[in-house]
Amino acid sequence: MKLLLALFLFFLPVNLLDVSDDIASAIRSGNAKEVSKYFADNVDMKILDQESIYSKAQAELILKDFFAKHPVKSFSVVHKGASKNDSQYTTGTLTSSTGTYRVHYLMKTGGGRTQVTQFRIEASDE
Repeated sequence: MKLLLALFLFFLPVNLLDVSDDIASAIRSGNAKEVSKYFADNVDMKILDQESIYSKAQAELILKDFFAKHPVKSFSVVHKGASKNDSQYTTGTLTSSTGTYRVHYLMKTGGGRTQVTQFRIEASDE
C-alpha cells in the first residue's frame, strides 16, 4: 500500500507539469481554443487593460481576440513553481508582432483535474 502511495505521489507532479507544457505549447501556436481546454469554469483573467472574472467561454473569446491582434512569434517559459496548496504557476515571455508580453497562469488541482484559475498577459517592462 505504501509503495502504491509513493508511486502516485511521484508521478502526480510529472502529470501536472505536462499540463503546464501543453498550455505553453498552445500559447506558442496562438491557439485560444486549446488553451481554454484547461480553463476552470470561471477564470480570473487580465489581458492588458481588460480584467475581470470570466466564464470559460468568455475567457476563450478574449484570448482569441488577443491572439488575433497580437500574432504570436514565440513563447518561452521563464519559470515554473508549485505551492503547498496544490497549485502551480508558470511565467513566460510572449513575443508577438506588436511587442513583448509577460504571461502568467495559475493552475489548481482538484477532483482529479488540473485547471487554470488565473491567466494574465501584461505588457513587458523590457
